[in-house]
Amino acid sequence: MIEDEQKVSTLVKRGLTAERYAVDVTPDGFEGLEFAEVYPYDLIILDLMLPRVTGSDVLQRIRRKNVFVPVLILTARDSIDDKVKLFELGADDYLTKPFAFAELLMRVKALLRRGPVNRSSTLRVDDLELDRLTQQVKRGGKRVELTAKEYALLEYLMQNAERVLSRNMIIEHVWDQSFDGITNIVDVYVRHLRAKVDEGNTFKMIRTVRGTGYMIRGGSEA
Repeated sequence: MIEDEQKVSTLVKRGLTAERYAVDVTPDGFEGLEFAEVYPYDLIILDLMLPRVTGSDVLQRIRRKNVFVPVLILTARDSIDDKVKLFELGADDYLTKPFAFAELLMRVKALLRRGPVNRSSTLRVDDLELDRLTQQVKRGGKRVELTAKEYALLEYLMQNAERVLSRNMIIEHVWDQSFDGITNIVDVYVRHLRAKVDEGNTFKMIRTVRGTGYMIRGGSEA
């Protein structure tokens, strides 16, 4: 954990230790980078407002050397633009200050379950392939033509394969504005995406998790 507010870091370390996690804490960005380069951490919790080296710079430098370790950002900024920038820099999740420890713990467990993230230029789930450089999508070797929003939605689903994503999470990640209370826009685009990705294939990859949201999964029906 890289956090300069001692009250916050003490609370989080005590709580995570009680949950049987091993936690290192450092109060500034420069030392945090040294820790991140030396030790093979399963997760990094990173504050943005840090002395010596800012959290954003820490994140970028971590990503240059380690594209896999999950990074959870702690931030007081909650605008959509700020969130988008964090994910563009390589963040895996964020939590807005002030936060409840119970929510932090939930996000930590979710990121650890998901494990290291592959940030290569190509995403693959079974026979579905998405090339981030060319923005081309293929299933079973056949080209799938998508609109910009359909592509962004599929990319987010594939980045989080086997993970259930709520409609609100999808809206915050895929759309550049807030659609408060209008989550059915996600349902509409998922239908469009299914018609292009799953139609004609025996195995349906895009799944509805009733009452929660959507996920994409590989494997066979068996």
